[in-house]
Amino acid sequence: MTRQARRFTAGNPLGAVVERPSAARVVAGYLELTKPRIVLLILMTGVPALLMAARGLPSARVFWATMIGTALAAASGSVFNHYVDRDIDRLMRRTARRPLPLGLIAPQKALAFAFLLAALSWVVLTAWTNLLSAWIAVASIVYYAVIYSMWLKRRTPQNIVIGGGAGASAPLIAWAAVTGRVELPAVILASIVFFWTPPHFWALSLYRREDYVRAGLPMLPVTHGEEETRRQIAIYAVALVPVTLLLVPLRVSGALYGAPALALGLLFVYYALRLLRTASIPHAVHLFRFSILYLFLIFALLTVDAAVRAMGPAAMALH
Repeated sequence: MTRQARRFTAGNPLGAVVERPSAARVVAGYLELTKPRIVLLILMTGVPALLMAARGLPSARVFWATMIGTALAAASGSVFNHYVDRDIDRLMRRTARRPLPLGLIAPQKALAFAFLLAALSWVVLTAWTNLLSAWIAVASIVYYAVIYSMWLKRRTPQNIVIGGGAGASAPLIAWAAVTGRVELPAVILASIVFFWTPPHFWALSLYRREDYVRAGLPMLPVTHGEEETRRQIAIYAVALVPVTLLLVPLRVSGALYGAPALALGLLFVYYALRLLRTASIPHAVHLFRFSILYLFLIFALLTVDAAVRAMGPAAMALH
């Protein structure tokens, strides 16, 4: 290595070595801390709530403020999670090359960045929507950073179940931003994410089990075994399907959403039951990857359905 080179090991068991980072690499590291793909998926869960609550398209001010404020809150929670987990991240192969274990970004700078994002989320939501949406956003950050990351994740195999509420806040923020209230449809939208979270992450934990053993985390496959994990995945997958369909009898969504949502749900259950019958790493990987597509499609369908319903009687006749 040259004199200008540096080691960014920070206790990394993989002995990762990189050259002194450029400004662009550091900026990319800060972006990585926000978990942008997760932020985009979270934003997707908030869009139909905006349309349903407004019974159409809300004002541009409310729409964009909600999207930006929610994105900032989700990004803040992600950075806090990176900060809290920096000690265990360096022990797991899946996370050892994240910016903090690698030494690319100093922990205190990441912490300051997390607080900055949280403050910006509060400012955006209070200035252009309302206090309730801002408080829900702050609560989601605290829930993810403190209740989940600092407490539940390291103490109970039910960490993912209870912590699932942290990722389900976008529909609540969006509904509150439009109406100033949190109503039943918003709770149902959040519940979809809540019930989806355990089978999604437990599928991941099945084929990353050794990572969690190495880090000393009480994930379900480690504490209760893979068979029980596969059983719990199947239970939650089956429970998820009727939750996704609750909006149809409430007349918040219609057949344009309900029929394909049922088909997607049955496919989700099929993959979960296949994994239950056959302890296969490829099956766990397949379920994990499908679960991401599943959630995206469910909320895309909800968005299209809400948009069509808002277009009026002519569109509803086709609906």
